[in-house]
Amino acid sequence: MFESLSDRLSGVFDKLKKRGALSESDVSAAMREVRVALLEADVALPVVKDFIKQVSGKAVGHNVLKSVTPGQQVIKIVHDELIAMLGGSADQEPPASSETLSLIGVPPVAVLMVGLQGSGKTTSTAKIAKRLTEKDRKRVLMASLDTRRPAAQEQLQVLGEQIGVKTLPIIKGQMATDIAKRAMDAARLQGFDVVMLDTAGRMHVDAALMAEVIAVRDRVQPVETLLVADALTGQDAVTVAKAFDDQVGITGVVLSRMDGDGRGGAALSMRAVTGKPIRLIGTGEKPDAIEPFHATRIAGRILGMGDVVSLVEKAAETIEAEDAERMAAKMRKGQFDLDDLRSQLRQMKKMGGMKGLMSMLPGIGKLAKGASQLDDKLLGRQEAIICAMTPKERRDVRVLNASRKRRIAAGAGVSIQDVNKLLKMHQQMSGMMKKMSKMGKKGGMRGMPSLPGMGGMGGAAGLPGSMGDLMGGLGGGPQGGGLPPELEALMKKKK
Repeated sequence: MFESLSDRLSGVFDKLKKRGALSESDVSAAMREVRVALLEADVALPVVKDFIKQVSGKAVGHNVLKSVTPGQQVIKIVHDELIAMLGGSADQEPPASSETLSLIGVPPVAVLMVGLQGSGKTTSTAKIAKRLTEKDRKRVLMASLDTRRPAAQEQLQVLGEQIGVKTLPIIKGQMATDIAKRAMDAARLQGFDVVMLDTAGRMHVDAALMAEVIAVRDRVQPVETLLVADALTGQDAVTVAKAFDDQVGITGVVLSRMDGDGRGGAALSMRAVTGKPIRLIGTGEKPDAIEPFHATRIAGRILGMGDVVSLVEKAAETIEAEDAERMAAKMRKGQFDLDDLRSQLRQMKKMGGMKGLMSMLPGIGKLAKGASQLDDKLLGRQEAIICAMTPKERRDVRVLNASRKRRIAAGAGVSIQDVNKLLKMHQQMSGMMKKMSKMGKKGGMRGMPSLPGMGGMGGAAGLPGSMGDLMGGLGGGPQGGGLPPELEALMKKKK
């Protein structure tokens, strides 16, 4: 997300950082480029005008132009104003999971999902229900009020079975308001905490359908009325949000398909135009591909500062404690076989793949886009090679002779060179583990994580043990978790 805007802004700020001193004309020229970048990202014109006015007013001040690092000062001003545009504060801590949605009330509380047809309401309903169940320990009941779209109610029922969340039994012929009342009654009797009400898709200009959702709202008195908007529709999503808020009264926005939106104009305009916060963003098709919208973290991603906090949180969510303990114990003994490497590859896929991880690391997110070797399919190929081996081969690579390598390559559908690259990567990582183990025995194990299986083995705080080395090894990079050669070349080119 935000790839095109991030690329444009990084080009502008690279020019500023290279200058020792800035004049007002330098700042004005940079702001013109920022203005064009925001407009190309489909940010609303009034929002762009206000943003440029705020930044320019602060950037041409005496403290900036006369400072030691004026370019960095301008970037900080842009960063702070981006946060403000997105509805946050530079000094404000992101909310905890339980604060993402306001669920204060006498259980069961209702969350009403509204939006256009095809915006992703049903999928988003299931994702939020899963998140509330797993992260906030809430008992959630889902109910489909969509009596118009064929098999809409059955779709939510199937999703509920997949994610392990209860759905209201379907009774054909009921009106939306009756289904809503039955859902609230059932939740009250069965001790549910939250009722997710998935309404039918409707155009904001359709008076009859809007009257229906207003009747449902009045019947259940939801604590949250969330508009699900498709980020790919750009400024249309902002227009729809304003119309729904005027008629129904929304409390927040869920932007779906943010992973497919390279521009990000809807997200940047939403808060400024509607005054309503973006609560959650959809980042993929999987049931857990939804995350809170944190203004400070999103601004950091846009400006290439990375998002290490989210990376740490994602690692903490996906790492199994038992696996982490087992891995840490093996590392202390200097052991690292191909089964361990396979578990690390799978861990990386869970955390968003190579590109997803690198986009959150400060300074190298934009470089990852130019590296062909960072294709996430590489993780799958590497895992396929390991899976094509016997248990004995995975435990002891010394038994891998030429004929075994040919068999493994054929079984994984790759070349023998690919098998050799994987073995070289494993050899480098295994060597690093042994060095770390020796350092630990001498009491000088710098970089080892303070928590089992977490931390700085590869220099990236919050990554699972040896993950940093794996990221270096995937590109055949230097021993000890260096960058892949493609990124190193890009780094040198940038300089």
